[in-house]
Amino acid sequence: MTKFNIKTYNNIALKGLERLPKESFILNDSDDPEGVILRSYNLHEEPINPLLLAVARAGAGYNNIPVDALADEGVVVFNTPGANANSVKELVLSTMIAHARNMFQAKDWADELTGEDIPGQVEKGKSQFQGWEIRGKTMGVIGLGSIGHLVANDAQALGMNVIGYDPYISVEAAWKINQYVTQAPSLEEVLQKSDYLTIHVPYTKDTHHLIDEHAVNLMKDHAVLLNFSRADLIDEEAVVKALNHQRLGSYITDFPNDTVMGNEHCVLLPHLGASTIEAEANSAVMAANQLKAYLETGEIINSVNYPNVQMRLTSPTRISVCNRNVRNIIAYLSSLLSEQDINIDRIINKSRGELAYTLVDVPETDKEKLDKIIKDLNEQDGILKARLIKDKKHDAWYA
Repeated sequence: MTKFNIKTYNNIALKGLERLPKESFILNDSDDPEGVILRSYNLHEEPINPLLLAVARAGAGYNNIPVDALADEGVVVFNTPGANANSVKELVLSTMIAHARNMFQAKDWADELTGEDIPGQVEKGKSQFQGWEIRGKTMGVIGLGSIGHLVANDAQALGMNVIGYDPYISVEAAWKINQYVTQAPSLEEVLQKSDYLTIHVPYTKDTHHLIDEHAVNLMKDHAVLLNFSRADLIDEEAVVKALNHQRLGSYITDFPNDTVMGNEHCVLLPHLGASTIEAEANSAVMAANQLKAYLETGEIINSVNYPNVQMRLTSPTRISVCNRNVRNIIAYLSSLLSEQDINIDRIINKSRGELAYTLVDVPETDKEKLDKIIKDLNEQDGILKARLIKDKKHDAWYA
């Protein structure tokens, strides 16, 4: 039986690793694995191993992974959208409430109290920390996906007026949004109306500095900007400038750095968004399940570089092909099968931008024939990686 080598980076929750049974997977025993599971480890500096088939990120963000370079080598990259959504949502809302009630400053002050009459000092000094309620304030949510829609719904349940913006919202996500959450037609409208603004979009070249100087200047002078997604979504130099000139109320971020350190109007947290036992376990389980499915069946679920493709494996043999989205790839594959007198049981092909992915199920179990087909496919221009998948339920392979 084929065994896959899996390399892990960071501490991956045991609950996830348990999804990779020892009879089929070997953990951390090779520097040339077929699969990788990681969290925040920077994979950009690592050479791409020619045997590598897939990388699974136990988390939603993936800017620590060379997604495009891996795609060019026929390596599928997965993430785990929604696995840590509740943890991030709870941190966003709890931090917002704590900020509104001046809890961070109040705690620091209370920790420094000395003397005999502590209760008396508390009664005299508490007025300096008077805060405000979030009820009735307007919360703007940019990005209404797995995290954003939870933030929007719970903020509305807390009595806030919620306005959201997401031009790319999926039908599935739209159904999950509370009917009382207003969906704005433009980013500008959300910026202008929000007392609190939270951003929940993936970081790409198109979302780099989504909140820039122009966006900050559209916001209310007292507005609070929250960033629990990625640091580079925000032009933090523009934010600090606005804070220093009292054109913005506060900046709350999960990504401390030199630009925002030491500013009295910044609340800095040490990247706690997904740092809960539950979120780490959920992400690890999801990542392991997706990696296992791809290696064993070729199915792609939650890929960030290749199309999602699912087709139940019922034939003895499956051919998996990662390729450029160019003409005649399917025709060439069909001709190779025809030359070997092999019928096609089922076939599925999907594309995603410049890339495509194909699964072909065949009844053939002749190793010599199949090996020749895979060899010819891997030598064809436009094909990035082709491999053979044997269904272990069939006696033809596992007698």
